[in-house]
Amino acid sequence: MRVRRYDVTVSVVHTDRGARALSRLAEREHDLVLHDPDGPGECLLRRGQLVVPRASLPAAVRALDRWIESVDPSEHAVVRLRAGVDCVQVAADMADRVPVSVNHVHTVLTGAPVLHGTGAQAIPVDLPAEPPRQTWAKQATVLILDSGIDPHPWFVGRSWFGQWGLEVLDGDGDGIADRQAGHGTFVAGVLLGHAPGVTIRQYPVLSAHGLTDDRTVATTLRRARYLAAARGERIDVLLISAGCHTADDRCPPVLAEELAFWPTVVAAAGNSSTTRPFWPAALPSVTAVAATGPDGSIAPFSNCGEWVDRTAPGVDIVSAHVRLVDGERVYGAAKWSGTSFAAPQVAAELASLAADHDEPEPGVGARQRARGVGA
Repeated sequence: MRVRRYDVTVSVVHTDRGARALSRLAEREHDLVLHDPDGPGECLLRRGQLVVPRASLPAAVRALDRWIESVDPSEHAVVRLRAGVDCVQVAADMADRVPVSVNHVHTVLTGAPVLHGTGAQAIPVDLPAEPPRQTWAKQATVLILDSGIDPHPWFVGRSWFGQWGLEVLDGDGDGIADRQAGHGTFVAGVLLGHAPGVTIRQYPVLSAHGLTDDRTVATTLRRARYLAAARGERIDVLLISAGCHTADDRCPPVLAEELAFWPTVVAAAGNSSTTRPFWPAALPSVTAVAATGPDGSIAPFSNCGEWVDRTAPGVDIVSAHVRLVDGERVYGAAKWSGTSFAAPQVAAELASLAADHDEPEPGVGARQRARGVGA
């Protein structure tokens, strides 16, 4: 393991450039499609895919038979439609007959900060002091859905650091770290910095390009819930970094269904510089966190709106990071901006409350919405 002290700076990509980035991404990745580009229903989708609850799969297959190319009958089944079939239109037409929905792609790329300076030219700086190695009298556990957590020196040796998974830093194999490589490690570092005694659990759902989808998130949530129950483990706070817009500005049904089982959920409000609902953050039961800048105002890249519950600093946040240097993992710190890095600060606050009391109150999002937006 190499530990190097370095700094990485960030430039913020605003909505128009973010939209172009999504369009280029959809062109490069054959299974992605950008629906309604620049329109009111713009969203990124898995091409030709519909998500179906497994119990409803037989009815869905009968209703969709003439359009179906293949079926994957897993926990949240996926029906793949033939080329040229508009999955958004089919899902809308079938809404009253069978519970199908398009497979939205969740991303931290839309209008998101792009990490620069991760090559050999990064300027070495002092690595910040690691968070204290505290043990709280009452354990409070935060489950992070992100890109994984690497064995950064801040984490190694802590009692919870047995359940981890290396981040995939170079998913396309071009020898260069992908755009969102190190995201999960960074988020975990922010959380730990604000709640040093927290117990962290994590499930990788994001690729190193910052992508996941409805099906992956919903399936992971179900498995995490079952595994926690089997272990007799209590998850006090669920932290979600990514999310999506939808064509009809409604939450994907599979997300709403699975998140109903989690009483305390914190989610990033998204980096699209829009008031459009960003899911699952915009669910009433979820605490949606927007990012603020140094002056306390909403950061230019941050989503905002009546559905946002909390704000927290999200510009030039410093945390643990991992990058690739000559194909080798190097651990240090980075400076990054985004709502993904504001949300862990609120999750840390709720975890601290859980450690001080019997349990955090459910429905945090609804409670904070009644109070209005505030840090």
